[in-house]
Amino acid sequence: MSTEEQILRLDLPTLLRYGIGPAATRRGVLFGEGAVAAAVTLDRLGVQPRAVAFLAKIVRSGGTRYAAGLPEPFPVADASRTAADWLANAAAVARSTDDDETVARWFEAVAEILALRHRTAGARR
Repeated sequence: MSTEEQILRLDLPTLLRYGIGPAATRRGVLFGEGAVAAAVTLDRLGVQPRAVAFLAKIVRSGGTRYAAGLPEPFPVADASRTAADWLANAAAVARSTDDDETVARWFEAVAEILALRHRTAGARR
């Protein structure tokens, strides 16, 4: 089993629920392995880093709950369903603008990792 396959076994919705908020017990894992797992997932679904960065801006501007209500957060249907699940779980625990900022920063981290994957794709193949 590849390292990617192992990291994709992470339960991102659960990590989001326990990585957001003042009592977040899994924030380090959310921003570490969780961000990598999200980037790998979105890469496999064909999402561009700029789309993830744009979603982070929407979360920062409108809040997590607003972003969770978007009918299509990404141009790709499977990726939209995946992001909607992540956003719904984050929105369930995001109670403040600080929490919204944490969610936005997480999506920014995912976008950066995804961009790095795109830049190094030739070396991985």
